[in-house]
Amino acid sequence: MIREFLLRAILTLLCLLALPLSTQAADAAVERVWQALALRVPQLKPEMVEPAPVPGLYEVTVGPRVFYVSADGRYVIQGDVIDLAQMRNLTQPKVNQAKLRAVEALGEENMLSYGPGDARHTITVFTDIDCGYCRKLHREMADYNAAGIRVRYLFYPRAGVDSKSYRKAVSVWCAPDQHQAMDQAKGGEKIKERTCDNPVDRHMRLGEQVGVSGTPALVLADGEVLPGYLPAARLIEVLQELEP
Repeated sequence: MIREFLLRAILTLLCLLALPLSTQAADAAVERVWQALALRVPQLKPEMVEPAPVPGLYEVTVGPRVFYVSADGRYVIQGDVIDLAQMRNLTQPKVNQAKLRAVEALGEENMLSYGPGDARHTITVFTDIDCGYCRKLHREMADYNAAGIRVRYLFYPRAGVDSKSYRKAVSVWCAPDQHQAMDQAKGGEKIKERTCDNPVDRHMRLGEQVGVSGTPALVLADGEVLPGYLPAARLIEVLQELEP
């Protein structure tokens, strides 16, 4: 019995001693990938490099994008990693997290929000003032807020920079009362054209980075981007499914 006890103690000690070594080895491998990327693609500025789910590959996050690279930094693989045993996409959750970080990095001071800060749910909506379904969503803002959903707007005028929709977005942002101007513009009323320092261009670049292809586009709490309009009752069901 004593011999068995000593054997277990020795095995436990060996395992504990091996942990720091394995961690150090993993850290060293990641550092080599950082160095290889810096050498081969110096203009690339990754936020994160970590071992990928597939042995021998490393997962690289740059803004809202995720791709894979070989240990020597020579080969890059773009696309989703699918676990066929579990039939699960291992890449998409990481992409969603990266998108959410990019949205949050913009800062709420650069968004136009409707609803209390302590709302149960918060979504970020890329919107075009002249988009029909965007206006429908805005008309139902009271329903969203009543359902416990806070809406943070980012402007995404689909017609591009210097279009009428773009100038309306800038005018709303520069108005003394942004919410009043937004309500009027979304209601089809003419608002006074204004200019000032504004984040509309940043909104548009961010929309392109996270894959917005139309409006409205809803960014959920897990970073998933849902295209199109959803009524409050349906949206609250979707958001509740994300709760732990």
